[in-house]
Amino acid sequence: MLVLRGVCRSFREGGRVHRVLDGVDLQVESGCAVAITGRSGSGKSTLLNLLSGIDQPDCGTIELDGVEIGSLREPARTEFRRLNVGFVYQFFNLIPTLSVEENVRLALELNGVRGAEARRRSIAMLGKVGLGGRPASAVDALSGGEQQRVAIARALVHEPSFVLADEPTGNLDEATAAEIIPLLRSLASERGATLLMVTHDRALAAAADRVLELHDGRLRPA
Repeated sequence: MLVLRGVCRSFREGGRVHRVLDGVDLQVESGCAVAITGRSGSGKSTLLNLLSGIDQPDCGTIELDGVEIGSLREPARTEFRRLNVGFVYQFFNLIPTLSVEENVRLALELNGVRGAEARRRSIAMLGKVGLGGRPASAVDALSGGEQQRVAIARALVHEPSFVLADEPTGNLDEATAAEIIPLLRSLASERGATLLMVTHDRALAAAADRVLELHDGRLRPA
C-alpha cells in the first residue's frame, strides 16, 4: 500500500517561495493503477520524486508498504528504492553502450542477482515485452517503441512493489503508445505491482483504475 499524509513541497524561485504540493493526501491499495494528470508545472514529477525517495517533503509523511521513507537515511532510502521501485521514463534513459539484455540485467545486478540467473530472468522479461529475439541488439538500433519496451522490462525485471511512470507515452506516436499502454498495465498487474503514472495522455489515463488531477498543490478526482 502507498499512503501520503499532508505532503508539502516548496521551491524558492527568485525572491519568493512557490509551494508546489500543499498538503497532498493519497492512499493506493497494492496492485492498483493510478494516473495523475495536471497542467505542466503542477508538481506531478515532483510528486514522483518524493514517492521514490529521490527528494524529501517539507512536511507530511510517505509510506510505501508500511515504510515511512522520510525516516530513512540516504543510503537506506537508496537501497529501498533499488529493491522496491521500478521507473519508466518519457525518454527511456537506457544506457547506449550496453546491449538490450545488459540494460535489463543491470536492474538485477544492482540488487545482487548476477550470472546465469540474471541472464535467464532478463531474457524471460524481454520475451514478455516482445523482444525475446533482440537481447544482443544495441539500444540505439531500436525504434522508440522498442526502446520503451526495454525500459518497461528493466523497470519490472526485479519485481518491484511499485512502478512509477513519468509520461511513459510522451515520446511515442499514437499508434506506438496504443501498444505500450496495455503492455505496461498488464505486466504491472501480473506482478501485483502498484502502478503510478504521470501523464497527459488520455488513453493512458483511461487504462488506470483511478484518475486524479493535481491542481493547486492537491490531488482531486479528475
